[in-house]
Amino acid sequence: MVDTFHKYIRNSIADEDLQIALDANAERRLEARENAFASLPDDLSTYRQRAKRIRKDVIDNLDRYLEQFIQKAENNGIEVHLAADAAEAVQYVLNIAQETESHLIAKSKTMVSEEINLNHALGKAGYKVVETDLGEYIIQLREEPPAHIITPAVHLRKEQVDATFEDILGINCNNDISIMTSVARAELRQVFLDADIGISGVNFGVAESGSLCLVTNEGNGRMVTTLPRIHIALMGIERLVPTMSDLATMLELLPRSATGQKMTVYTTIINSPRKEADLDGPEQRHLVLVDNGRRKMRSSPLAEGLLCIRCGACLNACPIFQEIGGHAFVNEGGEASTYPGPIGSIVSPGLFGQEEFGRFARASTLCGACRDACPVDIDLPKMLLRVRAGGVTLNSKEEKRLVPIHVSLGLKFYTWLATNAQRFSNGLKLAGNLSRIVSPNSDWLWLPGFTGWGTSKDLPRPSEKPFRTRWVEGHIKDRLPVVPENRRLKVESQDHEDLPPTQNEQDLIHRFGQELTTLSGEFEVCTLDELSDRIIEQLQKLEIKTILSWDETQLPAGLVNDLRAQGIGVITVFDPEIKAGLSGADAVIADTGTLVLSLEKGKPQFVSLIPEFHFAVIKAQDIVENISQIITSDKLKQASMTTFISGPSRTADIEMTLTIGVHGPRMVHVFCLLE
Repeated sequence: MVDTFHKYIRNSIADEDLQIALDANAERRLEARENAFASLPDDLSTYRQRAKRIRKDVIDNLDRYLEQFIQKAENNGIEVHLAADAAEAVQYVLNIAQETESHLIAKSKTMVSEEINLNHALGKAGYKVVETDLGEYIIQLREEPPAHIITPAVHLRKEQVDATFEDILGINCNNDISIMTSVARAELRQVFLDADIGISGVNFGVAESGSLCLVTNEGNGRMVTTLPRIHIALMGIERLVPTMSDLATMLELLPRSATGQKMTVYTTIINSPRKEADLDGPEQRHLVLVDNGRRKMRSSPLAEGLLCIRCGACLNACPIFQEIGGHAFVNEGGEASTYPGPIGSIVSPGLFGQEEFGRFARASTLCGACRDACPVDIDLPKMLLRVRAGGVTLNSKEEKRLVPIHVSLGLKFYTWLATNAQRFSNGLKLAGNLSRIVSPNSDWLWLPGFTGWGTSKDLPRPSEKPFRTRWVEGHIKDRLPVVPENRRLKVESQDHEDLPPTQNEQDLIHRFGQELTTLSGEFEVCTLDELSDRIIEQLQKLEIKTILSWDETQLPAGLVNDLRAQGIGVITVFDPEIKAGLSGADAVIADTGTLVLSLEKGKPQFVSLIPEFHFAVIKAQDIVENISQIITSDKLKQASMTTFISGPSRTADIEMTLTIGVHGPRMVHVFCLLE
């Protein structure tokens, strides 16, 4: 009898469309990731070990950091709700919706909401819930669960998405991905404007400041945390970092691992609800901290799985996931796990039970590609073996009782054989000679069907000569490349204090402009006297005569008056119909092409969020080299919200095809002022 998991695996392998979609995802993700990590100022192993120490410190001292984080968040004005399980978390959200007399709920992507089955509960209670991430929106229309932690619709081809839009929305997109993206933008725009509640996930909580950090690309994450009057954030209790400096380390790794970007288009740091002087932002912010098995897992042999930062890199690297996708990871009832792939094979049994999800760990080659890809160096192969042994709750004696007698005897025999060099060498020779008799015309060894080897698993035929013999005879030795002394790798530890000094202003301007244009942004350098004419020139190309703007006191002196004098209408109150927005920037990051905009008096977020075209004016002296130089600033801790903007909004949710302009601006044009 074939169990449900195996049936789904076989169906996935036989699905031609799925195979094409998964191959495209793996190829492009891995290539982008490799290129992104090449830009790190330090070697990757140094970052990985630093990140692992940070996350391990949090898990080892979770209660202390959690208490500090909750206290700081509440002091900032965020209402914190600690949920022991899924039912309690759902009830908190239902209570908030009822107390605030809400009806329409706009959601950005959050795996915790999938984990607690939130959409079903809200729908059953009469609330309309709309997923706003493009991939999540597509699968919501299809009534499917996500197929990937990062790319929910990774299993679909453009023809399938087009058919869905035509069936559900009545719109034929002619298999054009850019048209599909525009359709989603148009369909969801009014949802953002009308929603009573916005629900988001949280990538990291910062214990020292009570801050919430979200990383997104499309702009919907900013929409649901800025426009509705109520914001509810869902967060697993383990997703903490101690300090803002630690957050900078994570932000160097997460986007590179997840999507192959140096930095996501939008990195948002939230401290509080809107303040009295703020022109936008929600009136209430709620944080639902979800345990749902995490404390239990922390006390189990699978605790290291809680270090995960949900980048999805292990899924993209895994040869099994590349063949079967996320929907094949089902329990016996055919219900898909929230977390598939290598990390899902650890987290699912760790959080939800060995009996129901322990079989996932057998869908692994134990090749170690998942560990190599993990940005926090989680030893996934070791824990996969632990799960296979029954590892969540069993002690060593109980594990031994579960091992079949023939396996136990076989392991004892192998131990006896392998602990003596002569016995092991003779054993290999014997196995090689026997293999020629058993499988004379094959590179693979056939064994009886009950073993599984030769039917669902391949066993390479043992070599006729041991490795040591072949080495001595020169079969391998002669082919080894000789590495010249000047080409050999030298690894030297290097502290931040030893890094090269910050580049001069001209170099920083050049680097910022280069990075921004790589991200499909536009960049030009000018003087203050030239600025208004340059802006008007761009507006005329777009046939725009009215712009949303920061308050004139937050922009270069005289700029707003100059624009008005030349016939440009400048509006400082929210208007979703205006096509262009004009802002400044509090800081600028050269190595990622990033603008930093804090929400405070006269500097609303909607200016850089709602219009299709975003114009920003920066000062050359405000450009810094990297995120570490500004993330610890007092302004970031004091502002109710700060957004890091790296180019125009983008998505690759359909067939991994990059499309510019989703929910946020489709153009970012930066004017750099020289003194």
